[in-house]
Amino acid sequence: MNIPVEKEASKASPLSLLVPRSMQTRMGFLVLISTALIGLFVSQNQSVVAAVWVIANVFGFTLQRSRFCFASAFRDLFLFGSGHNMKGIIVGIGVSTIGFAAIMSWIVPNTNSGTLPSEAHILPVGISVIVGGIVFGIGMVIAGGCVSGSLYRMAEGYVASWITIGGVILGLAALTMTWNWWWDFTISTEPKIWLPSSTNLGYTGGVAVTLIGLILIYLLVIYRENATGIFTPDIATKKRPAQDFQSRIRNTLDPVFKKGWNVALGGATLGVLGIVLYTIHMPLGVTGELMRASQLGLGWTGLDVPVLNGLADLGGCTGISDDKGLITHTFAITVGLLPGALMGALFAGEFKLRLPNNWRRYVQSLGGGLLMGYAAGLAVGCTVGALFSAIPSLSLSGWVFGIALAVGAFTGTQVIKRIH
Repeated sequence: MNIPVEKEASKASPLSLLVPRSMQTRMGFLVLISTALIGLFVSQNQSVVAAVWVIANVFGFTLQRSRFCFASAFRDLFLFGSGHNMKGIIVGIGVSTIGFAAIMSWIVPNTNSGTLPSEAHILPVGISVIVGGIVFGIGMVIAGGCVSGSLYRMAEGYVASWITIGGVILGLAALTMTWNWWWDFTISTEPKIWLPSSTNLGYTGGVAVTLIGLILIYLLVIYRENATGIFTPDIATKKRPAQDFQSRIRNTLDPVFKKGWNVALGGATLGVLGIVLYTIHMPLGVTGELMRASQLGLGWTGLDVPVLNGLADLGGCTGISDDKGLITHTFAITVGLLPGALMGALFAGEFKLRLPNNWRRYVQSLGGGLLMGYAAGLAVGCTVGALFSAIPSLSLSGWVFGIALAVGAFTGTQVIKRIH
């Protein structure tokens, strides 16, 4: 007599049903335990850095599960008319804006005091951010991923993304050697324009203007989708009712660990993480550690790394790259992203070593990375620090960078059309 599989499963021990069967899931738990132990070790001496490490793990996991990438957001909008990913970015920035305003109002209650909120990504506005945004936009589309997108794809096994990050480090090294020229040419005279004080809007007005701007962009994205006939089909999925312990557990965990997240959920989660991180230390940004790696590399080659005039006073991502020691805030947020993304890939069974099929892909990855690295140094942040954290900081620089980024991304799409 044949016994139905479901009845056999229901007779199994509840604990035995929770034991992972696939090798990737087992490796995911191993990574989880390892990164937790690292956080515990760091917390013995640096509690704040340990907290940043944990947030970075969740940051990487969220990026991987939601496929959150600025490059694909702009590329898809211009190439295909799809605003799916762009909507996630808008949601994330909107969430962060509200939380950042609350934090900044606690740091600087009076916006007319002449003081800027410490650690907020309020960056210079001028030629540097325009050039940086355009060049970064071109680079991320050519490379096929922004800096944060390339980092989480590294953890998924994409060899091209490793090459892209190598290019980013080389680009930051090139920027390091030319930073003082840019400082003397334009950056030293570029103002920091903070909406609450520079325009006398206060926090309420600054947040209102920012949210209205985001709503208008959202409407433009929908208009673009409508013009190209893009729509998101509403596919009704039939869920099998949970009949036993195992299926009930799977129905709870699979949407988090196995199935892809809606990008709006990913954006909202990243927005909340940005708020929490700012409460602990400072907003999200991933290029600081890459900048530090580039300067270490220059030192290993025997080159004299110049003192970068004024950079430490600008804040942002690259402005804190002079932190001493190995386990720093920049190390925790950038390197900590990798095990989080790796866990996401392993739990979903998506990890796989992927080699580019064409030699041109290697060239694109390296070249795009070089452009992004140089531009991120010039703009004092990449799409995370100079856009996703700058706009919620109510800094005009975030909007200028975003517009320049769009121009660069559009140019980049024209380039890849010709390449392919």
